[in-house]
Amino acid sequence: MIHQYRLMGYNIVLDVCSGSVHAVDDVAYDMISLFESLGRDELIAKISSDRPDLPLSELEECYDQICELRDAGLLFADDSFEPQAGLLKQKTAGVVKALCLHIAHTCNLNCSYCFASQGKYNGERAVMSFETGKRALDFLIENSGSRRNLEVDFFGGEPLMNFDVVKQLVAYARSIEKEKNKNFRFTLTTNGVLIDDDVIDFANREMSNVVLSLDGRKEIHDRYRVDLAGNGSWEKIVPKFQKLVEARGGKNYYMRGTFTHANPDFLKDIEKMLELGFTELSMEPVVCAPGDAEELTREDLPIVLEQYEKLAELMLCRDREGKPFTFYHYMLDLEDGPCIYKRISGCGSGTEYMAVTPWGDLYPCHQFVGEEKFKLGDIWNGVTNTEIQDEFASCNVYARPDCRDCWAKLYCSGGCAANAYHATGSVKGVYGYGCELFRKRMECAIALAVARSSDQEQ
Repeated sequence: MIHQYRLMGYNIVLDVCSGSVHAVDDVAYDMISLFESLGRDELIAKISSDRPDLPLSELEECYDQICELRDAGLLFADDSFEPQAGLLKQKTAGVVKALCLHIAHTCNLNCSYCFASQGKYNGERAVMSFETGKRALDFLIENSGSRRNLEVDFFGGEPLMNFDVVKQLVAYARSIEKEKNKNFRFTLTTNGVLIDDDVIDFANREMSNVVLSLDGRKEIHDRYRVDLAGNGSWEKIVPKFQKLVEARGGKNYYMRGTFTHANPDFLKDIEKMLELGFTELSMEPVVCAPGDAEELTREDLPIVLEQYEKLAELMLCRDREGKPFTFYHYMLDLEDGPCIYKRISGCGSGTEYMAVTPWGDLYPCHQFVGEEKFKLGDIWNGVTNTEIQDEFASCNVYARPDCRDCWAKLYCSGGCAANAYHATGSVKGVYGYGCELFRKRMECAIALAVARSSDQEQ
């Protein structure tokens, strides 16, 4: 499968199944587009009639070079991955590598677009006890097989509303790492309201990553991210974020924003984050119920797609000025990239990755918490709802009919099961609007990588 497009001044040809990316001239671009439908002589004659100024020998040479790339498996490569899709997941069956600990089902903000119903997940407010969290960590170790590196996300609601238990759980994990031959990597996601010097010191010492929620411009952020009295939180949290990031000294963090119908022009929010001194950025499209005021509309789509293109151009410009920044969705390694298991099987929700509620119940991921039919079991008895787990285990890019002919399938791995379920009622469906955004992001990320490579060669 071939995907061709023009962006950032480049003619780009992606060979989907080999992952090869080619930046080519106009002649090669046109010839590749017709290569599989016309024979050699007919194709060369066609291109020659369109470009009579070009010597025939040059067209013949171009055709031969395309054949060489094809023969080397770098163009028109066959899809050999489908037979592996189920087998690869079977090899890791029963192995859990990551948990999302819902340390607090409560929040000190009242964000209207919150998928978690302001941290309560359509249930009661609650915080996780140390005993439940300790058992969750033991469950992870017991079910991690020979994996050494284990991931634990402290999530909410707002996890800093149960910060003492976070600290106790990290201390417990560190106390047993050596004995169990495990290495815990922790992530903290916070809205920033409760950040103080103690939080900063602890997070920068113990957290492999910190995710900080900021929607960019003050007027956009304060539109939705308000406290329980309806007051905006921007003025309160920005100085705390700046202090934490400065003290972090280059360790991983992300400013994680959400854009909605109110700000499809989200590049302005990214520019505000840069102005504030943040350089590790992510802006995610809102996913909400149809008809919600925050929902991205079809009218918003061309604006959003243009923003992604302008973002790639801004990143290249900043590179050239010596002021680079990272955008999560544009992190792309064209030489190695994710392994084929990851490309085919996706995030591993419900099998390798699970969410744990304050009561110790297990769900496939944080976006399914509170939906009773997706409850997998609990941390004491393990997975007992094997039917649901089997459904997630069978989720791969080839299990979704709508993905088969999509050029981006080996980049998105079939997409988010939660978004698919909430959009279609099936974890094997596809969230069409999200697919359009993803494909544009990938086109921009690839074009940016090509431009950066070209700069390095000059």
